[in-house]
Amino acid sequence: MSSRAAHALPRLAVTVGDPAGIGPEIVLAAIGRSEVRAAARLLVVGPEALRPPAVPRVTDAGGLHDLEWLATEGPEVWDMGRDQAECGRAALAALRAGSELARSGRVDGLVTAPVSKRALHLAGEPVEGQTELLARWAGAERCEMLGIAGRLRVMLLTRHLPLRSAIANIDPAAVERGLLLLDETLRELGISDPRLALAGLNPHAGEGGLLGSEEGDILAPAVQRLRARGLDVTGPVSPDTVFLAASEGAYDGVLALYHDQAFIPLKLLSRDRGLTILAGLSYLRVSPVHGTAYDIAGSGRASAENIVQAILSAAAWAAARRTTHP
Repeated sequence: MSSRAAHALPRLAVTVGDPAGIGPEIVLAAIGRSEVRAAARLLVVGPEALRPPAVPRVTDAGGLHDLEWLATEGPEVWDMGRDQAECGRAALAALRAGSELARSGRVDGLVTAPVSKRALHLAGEPVEGQTELLARWAGAERCEMLGIAGRLRVMLLTRHLPLRSAIANIDPAAVERGLLLLDETLRELGISDPRLALAGLNPHAGEGGLLGSEEGDILAPAVQRLRARGLDVTGPVSPDTVFLAASEGAYDGVLALYHDQAFIPLKLLSRDRGLTILAGLSYLRVSPVHGTAYDIAGSGRASAENIVQAILSAAAWAAARRTTHP
């Protein structure tokens, strides 16, 4: 590849995640893959102790090489496979640096390896996870997770809440906001006229009121108002059929009402290729669906396929976003 062609590639920041988890080993495996190096210029963000000697160290954003390492705060040694405050601090430092690079436009997107919520808490950051951190740092008024597994794309209306609390947080205004954000996000990813579906809450989407009233009282009115505004949205659709239909191409995106309603089908279909995007940020952020996998960290058994897919997809989506965020 010529130097000119290489520098036309999108530039992505890739954070290594929790050092005690599988994040660093899968990131290091991914940056050695030829298809990854052909798709993007990479700036890996993480502790200096993890940097391979062959990867140039840079300060600030760098940009002189197609593969660089931005060293952030982190310990020189740690125990593999368990939550530690120092590893939580290292994960926070890398994530903060990556988000600043993306928000300032010095990179075209951010790919994040997994972190441990408990390690973040031990480090003094009492937060749900990366979603909430990135939204807070960006000052985003609305920020939701969009999970992707092949043709199945599912956005969450509620996230990490007890099921009773999640149901209590579902109202027509929230449903409308979620569907509008899903439509906007899919357009940014290059889908010009998204076909949306809203999942029902109850079995068989309430069976006409026999199995619950939420579909008629809350969900259907929101869909009707958005259809009147021109959105292509169907629903509420029975939750035992809508995800299969979407995975087969009937819909471009589904709005799910609570966490497990979305992530059970996503993880069943992901086959090491599942991704999440944060919708509502001013920049592109992509991550694999799996966690730190402490049980196999450092054993050499972790697959890099998910983070490879995250980087390849981020590179493609970064190009698509240039048409909507010139």
